[in-house]
Amino acid sequence: MILGPPLKFLEISISKEKMAESQLAALIAVVVVWSSSALVAESGVGVNWGTVSLHRLSPSTVVDLLKDNKIQKVKLFDADPDSIKALMGSGIQEVMIGIPNEMLAVLSSSTAASDLWVRQNVSAYMVKGGVNIRYVAVGNEPFLSSYSGQFQSYVIPALLNLQQSLAKANLAGIVKLVVPCNADAYEASLPSQGAFRPELTQIMTQLISFLNSNGSPFVVNIYPFLSLYGNSDFPQDYAFFEGTNHAVTDGPNVYYNAFDGNFDTLVAALSKIGYGQMPIIIGEVGWPTDGAISANLTAARAFNQGLINHILSNKGTPLRPGVPPMDIYLFSLLDEGAKSVLPGNFERHWGIFSFDGQAKYPLNLGLGNGILKNAKDVQYFPSRWCVADPSRDLSGVANHIKLACSVADCTTLNDGGSCNEIGAKGKVSYAFNSYYQLQKQDSQSCDFDGLGIITFLDPSVGDCRFLVGITDSNSSSNALQDKGVIVLFFILWGILVFVM
Repeated sequence: MILGPPLKFLEISISKEKMAESQLAALIAVVVVWSSSALVAESGVGVNWGTVSLHRLSPSTVVDLLKDNKIQKVKLFDADPDSIKALMGSGIQEVMIGIPNEMLAVLSSSTAASDLWVRQNVSAYMVKGGVNIRYVAVGNEPFLSSYSGQFQSYVIPALLNLQQSLAKANLAGIVKLVVPCNADAYEASLPSQGAFRPELTQIMTQLISFLNSNGSPFVVNIYPFLSLYGNSDFPQDYAFFEGTNHAVTDGPNVYYNAFDGNFDTLVAALSKIGYGQMPIIIGEVGWPTDGAISANLTAARAFNQGLINHILSNKGTPLRPGVPPMDIYLFSLLDEGAKSVLPGNFERHWGIFSFDGQAKYPLNLGLGNGILKNAKDVQYFPSRWCVADPSRDLSGVANHIKLACSVADCTTLNDGGSCNEIGAKGKVSYAFNSYYQLQKQDSQSCDFDGLGIITFLDPSVGDCRFLVGITDSNSSSNALQDKGVIVLFFILWGILVFVM
């Protein structure tokens, strides 16, 4: 969805001599109403579909899950061919595909490379019965402070080359380029004082000028959970939408939740460089369900439902009353068990659905479909688990656990995790089973020097779920596949350059 132009950019040539004063006033009133109605266009709720998984659902199953839940907006982090092909003919209204940061250098230096990328990943699918690609995310949080400027110089040149390539393909008016930014791109002690980080002011001005001239929105990722997780003094109730005893007063404005405060800090930063009416999309926002003290099913449901209700109420924020974000993309659709846990163990547990497409908690997306519906016809391995043999001495099990958890996902066993309190033997069994399921229930993978045993009784305890693997998955991390796609692109680009 692209909003109509802000009022300050409207240019109307009116001959005052030929138009009565009353007619002029009437026309101005119409223009103001039209512009205002464009700005308050109804927000949409979409999802991020990440694929860095140990047990990956087949793309066709995921697309059916999206359709069954009437989700019409989906954001990918790459241009995975399997995912995009599964979206063909789905009727999903808006698809955003992504370009990894690692590809920005080559795309910034070569129009041949950008032409090739557009042909392979956009034009090929923009056909009758194809995929409704509406956005291309050029990088993902390339200005993140922890990157120390590693990708910064590539962003604008890559955008210019890709825009030229889209124009060549007659797609520039349909597909919009965006750059998802982390909220650390701006800062302030109060929302009204928001400003981009000093070292980013120049490039942000260039970026936003480019976005504005091409009708693209500003995409930002906002995570109140991370504010709570990273700061023991952060008031917990301020992270949610049920009201707070720690409201933030900023002049005449009062903020009752962290999301609105963060959003308006961005609005103020945009205003400072002359783009206060820039449309904004929330590219990522959500709450994890495991892997940290404050990450659980109750909190995730409260945050996501509160967020959705808040956005769809069209109340907006103090600096943009009645003007909510254009769209929000929940992070994430599914858990991704192969993601890096460097930021925290919670990184693998952001999904509103578990890895197998089963809803973790009741959630109404506001799309006229009631609460979440589970994925259908998911094919599981037989109902059997690998656990620690209760008759064996487990004093020498440490190395086996280390091996199992170096491959499988054991993040729920740590502090704050849903399986942290199941006891020492329970934790050994959880590690054994996670490895066993990842190995497609190969009986040898449950040996562990005779310490493991296969059982047909579900060892799950309370909220600690011992998983059973799915057979319609790749049963391996898609990260390797993503890297393979990037390498293949570089090879094809090299061949093209050599031939030319």
